[in-house]
Amino acid sequence: MSRYEDKEAAVRRLLDTPHPTVPRDLALRAAERGARLRRHARRVRRVLWALGAVAALAFVVWASITHPWEVPPAETTPPLDGL
Repeated sequence: MSRYEDKEAAVRRLLDTPHPTVPRDLALRAAERGARLRRHARRVRRVLWALGAVAALAFVVWASITHPWEVPPAETTPPLDGL
C-alpha cells in the first residue's frame, strides 16, 4: 500500500465509527463564552481609549507648561563684569 492509501484507509476507518455525542448545552456554552469574550474585548478597548486620552491630556499639559516649540534663550554671550 502506498502512503496515500494508508491515510485514506485511516480516514475511512475513522468515519465508519459511530460519531461522538455532542453535549446538549454546547450551543449555550459557546454563546456564553462568545458573549464573555466580546465583553472582555469591549472592556480592553475602553481601557486603551481611556489610557490614550490620559496620555494626550498629559502631553497637552506638559507642552503648555514647558513650551517645547520655543527656542531657548542663547547663553553664549559672556557676562559683563566690571562696568
